[in-house]
Amino acid sequence: MNLLAAVSHHAYGATAGILFASACGLPLPISVVLLVAGAAAHGAGLNLGVVILCGTLAALAGDTLLYLGGRFTGWWLLAGLCRVSMNPETCIFGSANRFYRRGPRTLLFAKFVPGLSTVAAPLSGSLNMPVLRFLGLDAVGVLLYVSAWTLTGYVFARFLRDIIVWVQRFGHVTAAMMSAIIVLYVLWLVMSYVRDTRFSDVERVAAAELHAHLQDGPRDRIVVIADVRSHGYYDAGTQRIKNSIRVEPNRLREEVAALREFMAPECDIYLYCSCARDATSVRVAKALEKEDCKTKVIQGGLKAWIKAGGPLEPVPESDLEHLPQFQ
Repeated sequence: MNLLAAVSHHAYGATAGILFASACGLPLPISVVLLVAGAAAHGAGLNLGVVILCGTLAALAGDTLLYLGGRFTGWWLLAGLCRVSMNPETCIFGSANRFYRRGPRTLLFAKFVPGLSTVAAPLSGSLNMPVLRFLGLDAVGVLLYVSAWTLTGYVFARFLRDIIVWVQRFGHVTAAMMSAIIVLYVLWLVMSYVRDTRFSDVERVAAAELHAHLQDGPRDRIVVIADVRSHGYYDAGTQRIKNSIRVEPNRLREEVAALREFMAPECDIYLYCSCARDATSVRVAKALEKEDCKTKVIQGGLKAWIKAGGPLEPVPESDLEHLPQFQ
């Protein structure tokens, strides 16, 4: 089926649905959709104003949903959106600090900036931006974005039709390109797996086993449990393993000095985090090995410790890092 014809039959609903889903965090090519919708409005009987209105209202609805999510969950929703980032902590707190410094007017151009377009709405909620101020600024920003791409598609409709016809005529080339992208993605997953195997020699201990060991009574060796979760991933009410010490994974050189007193043959050091496959713990363990500090990783991290019934305590106020707040 001709792409322009398909869009012309479902343009209003399709545009609204795709922009809403994208505003909710799904990685969809909304600029392409808006370009095609604008081109379809040029000669397919669609009302350009209605297309823009549908897209704007749908994107604003999705942004409002994420704003409320950020308002009521704090960094939790941001952590989920930033999970695919190379450094989730930088994604959350770096973006929050930049957003806070630039002020609420960031919403006027956030949609045009990759990355920021996804986190701007939940950041606004997390930073306690007043709801009416958010809705006003975000509505203008979304309208500018939707209008820019849709009007571009409308003005260059003939050119876009030629591109669509070419893509449809050479569909096998497009399929080959998509296949290549999929192959590259699979290779990236394989390389990530191979990279992780370098941590396979890190010694691990079951949380239940360590908990039982600590309950056995007096010991001839000192047991040190180190919390290596990312500093920014603390929020009010967060707990940690009782009597554990803080080791900041992003500044290990400074932290090694604090660990020197525990780097003795009579000390057993256990690390734990809360990420998948104990990624932070094993990375820190490897780094400490270079400092002649032998450690073990609590397999499954904090969740496994809680499941094993291990004692907890609140994270000290000095270890908390809060997002800035709009007044």
